[in-house]
Amino acid sequence: MKTKTEDYLEIFESIDFEKIKDHPNILIAANFWEKERFLAAKTCYKLLREIDDYVDDVKSTHSLISENEKSTMVSHVDSWLKKIREGELTGSVKNELTEVIRVFKIPLWPMETFARSMIYDIHHDGFPSLQAFLNYAQGASVAPASIFVHLCGLRKINGHFTEPAYDIKEAATPCAVFSYLVHIIRDFQTDQENNLNYFADNLLQKYGLSRSDLRDMAKGSSIQSGFRKLIGEYMYFMDYYRKQTLSAIDRISPHLEPRYRLSLHIIFNLYLMVYERIDIKNSVFSRKELNPTADEIRERVYQTILHYQKNYSGQEF
Repeated sequence: MKTKTEDYLEIFESIDFEKIKDHPNILIAANFWEKERFLAAKTCYKLLREIDDYVDDVKSTHSLISENEKSTMVSHVDSWLKKIREGELTGSVKNELTEVIRVFKIPLWPMETFARSMIYDIHHDGFPSLQAFLNYAQGASVAPASIFVHLCGLRKINGHFTEPAYDIKEAATPCAVFSYLVHIIRDFQTDQENNLNYFADNLLQKYGLSRSDLRDMAKGSSIQSGFRKLIGEYMYFMDYYRKQTLSAIDRISPHLEPRYRLSLHIIFNLYLMVYERIDIKNSVFSRKELNPTADEIRERVYQTILHYQKNYSGQEF
């Protein structure tokens, strides 16, 4: 009879790390779930990805967006949310989403909060302060993460799912913010190329930086000392949320079945992997430097499985 670790390693060997593109960490971690829950996650994140890509694609191809264009974009987001609320989604994937929401008891507030962040994106070019970014992250990052944490905590009793025994938003917030701050650094070059800026304007000003300075550095000019200081401040906040994430995982772990507990450790370790690559003093903050390869990601997942098998031995892992 196979052990749980052997089951997890078998799943690990089945993952094609080269082919996972959108939300790679989420999908990698969810691969260790039971199939029906994994497919539920894929359905939810596909729809979130569609509306997020819609907004980003317009912003990346238009340095300026007219008020009429903004109104059209907001109407598109409003329609997307209205159809979810009313259960009137059309098409195979969206009909599937309606069923996923019903069967897996997914609350609507993550979709609503996500939509609000998309509308903020449409009306604003960046963030005046770090607090404004953190408010935005409640929808753009905490909402999707809450769906993941919700699916992790479901229990199936008599063929029906019961809701998690913890507050999903409270549990998801630290890792969501940690991962989003990591994203800002990791995707610095790509975001600048796409007319997207996630660094707070007041912190740019604090360190004597302009938006044009960011674009120049993303294109390969020398990294300014002020930018390294800015990254240092972001690293301070990342470290705070990193520690809060570990506490949150410890707090909800007793409510999770082994494979779902493992998935949280996997997703956290994959973001931690990028965090550990950030070298404030020497980095040029390029895609190549900060994005792990598929082989490196694969090895990190493998080591995470082995590490937690050892540490949870005798605890139903």
